[in-house]
Amino acid sequence: MSSSTRFYRYLALCSHLLLIAWIILWQFYFQKQFQYSPVFVGIVYVLPLLLPLPGIITAKPYTHAWANFVVLFYLLHSLTVIYAVESERYYALVELALCIGMFIGCSVFARKRGRELGLGLKKLKTVMQEERERFEGRK
Repeated sequence: MSSSTRFYRYLALCSHLLLIAWIILWQFYFQKQFQYSPVFVGIVYVLPLLLPLPGIITAKPYTHAWANFVVLFYLLHSLTVIYAVESERYYALVELALCIGMFIGCSVFARKRGRELGLGLKKLKTVMQEERERFEGRK
């Protein structure tokens, strides 16, 4: 793994772990009023971040790619809180920074590591040429 790829892997991993820790701290310790039960908060806010964690720890490019779909929920959450809840705006800014770090780290790592492993998709032009050669060779 190249040093550039390793940097984005660690950016994704650190941002992901810090985002989990931050969400737990924010929802269970910094919250002044509890609107929902702790079980609900755990399922809705913490569980989605735990799903891609094994693949991110083991540096699987495919997991890094789909983890971006998970982090979009937290990105939207932070933007909504920044706009609507003035008392929690600074908590949401931290969440936003961690989401951006995770999104960039996961995206770039998945792309770079996928290329290093040869997992990229072929261009349509190449696929069409291979199919043409295969079918014309049968006749």
